[in-house]
Amino acid sequence: MSQNNYPVNRELDGVYVRVKRDEKYYSLCFTDLIESEQQGFLDRLDKEGLQRMCKLLAEELRSLGDNLNIVREYDYEDANDDE
Repeated sequence: MSQNNYPVNRELDGVYVRVKRDEKYYSLCFTDLIESEQQGFLDRLDKEGLQRMCKLLAEELRSLGDNLNIVREYDYEDANDDE
């Protein structure tokens, strides 16, 4: 796989994972990994590790939203379609 197929490294989440790409090792943020790299990392975590990661990702996502004043729009009509 060439470097051009990888996502842009944004270093947003702070969960660094060591991965091998093109015969070199890199420490990259979880959100900068391709799906197969993410899955490989998740497969190695136990329940406690997954819980810690979810909490850290929630904290980082909340911080980004607060810092950029982002609020997700919600369509109440779509929510009522499930009833």
